[in-house]
Amino acid sequence: MIQLVYPRRCPVCDRIVYPFGEKICSSCIDGFKLISPPWCIRCGKKLMEESTLCSDCENAEHIFTRGRSLYEYASSAMSIYRFKYGGRREYAEYYGEQIAEYLGDFIRKVNPDALVPIPLYKGKLNKRGYNQAEELAKAITKYTGVPTERGLLKRVKNTTAMKMLSRGERRANLKNAFIISRNSVKLRTIIIIDDIYTTGTTLDEAARVFKDAGVDNIFFITLAGGSSV
Repeated sequence: MIQLVYPRRCPVCDRIVYPFGEKICSSCIDGFKLISPPWCIRCGKKLMEESTLCSDCENAEHIFTRGRSLYEYASSAMSIYRFKYGGRREYAEYYGEQIAEYLGDFIRKVNPDALVPIPLYKGKLNKRGYNQAEELAKAITKYTGVPTERGLLKRVKNTTAMKMLSRGERRANLKNAFIISRNSVKLRTIIIIDDIYTTGTTLDEAARVFKDAGVDNIFFITLAGGSSV
């Protein structure tokens, strides 16, 4: 009934989905480009040539264990922008279904106790009305059964946009940005959920907080990731 009043929008073209009742237009099914092999075995970035690690992971010490991204960033950037800033939280349903289908083996091998979305700072959350990473995590929960831990990780620092920052500046920007909201964390293996993977600085800082809290294995899944060499 709600779709009759507020019809679902296609995550690719943003028009009302055709045919009715689907999550994506039949003509848009190939609109996103899945990350295909070869990819970095550590961060999941698409590699332009056969290798095991991207240049970033060869030169950086990550705190997270390993991660994967679903789409190549160039093919999904506009969709993710609308998902984050344009109120298109309904896209999460399709994204979650796709992650369950194409990254399901990764999730099963990891066998996580929970999914943990990267949080927004309170002021940004109030302005936006929702956290896109949490919407994505809940959709993945729907299709995989892995529970989402809402509110476990909190962002207590209003970090600035990091697009133009160097790796060192990103690290400084995110220092002490997150805290755990509980005195005791009984989880041993988690998958952190976020929208985009670039350098991994945000995921590393969140992973550091969880490592300090006693979590042994910290993986991640993002909607999109860039390419590397």
